[in-house]
Amino acid sequence: MLVLLLLVAWLVSICGAAANESARLQVVSSSNTRLVDIPLQPGERWCLVWNHSVTGIRVADCYRYRQGRMVLERSHQPDFAAGLGHIPGRGVQTSDGEGGYWIEHIDEPVPGNGYLLRVGSMAVNHRLTHAGNVTSLSALAAGERVMIRLKTSNQAPDK
Repeated sequence: MLVLLLLVAWLVSICGAAANESARLQVVSSSNTRLVDIPLQPGERWCLVWNHSVTGIRVADCYRYRQGRMVLERSHQPDFAAGLGHIPGRGVQTSDGEGGYWIEHIDEPVPGNGYLLRVGSMAVNHRLTHAGNVTSLSALAAGERVMIRLKTSNQAPDK
């Protein structure tokens, strides 16, 4: 029984440490070049913002570093353009007060703490916003496939 209690205590301490560790938000090219490398503390937020390729309206997906995970928290969509819209049961749609809407409380962990993105042209202008700073991915890698990922210290090092 003592061994079991010690094992549980050890697992709880590991999980607690992972929830409080710093991480890095990175954008990596297909040739494994780091284009963006932003230090993050638990609880910090960032958004991927872009102009819709058909209508040109500004769209945003906003994330948070929570308990060692990249979590999609909310999405902003100024209208119901092609490919946009609220999926019932996935978050709560609320007005933004300006004719658009937020989908709040999505709270979905991103599988593998990252995803691939084909970066749009400057007309689309994919950009990351974090702590008042804006980084244009389109200026760095328009037309290229990149990986946007949350890199924690307990992950294997890059190859």
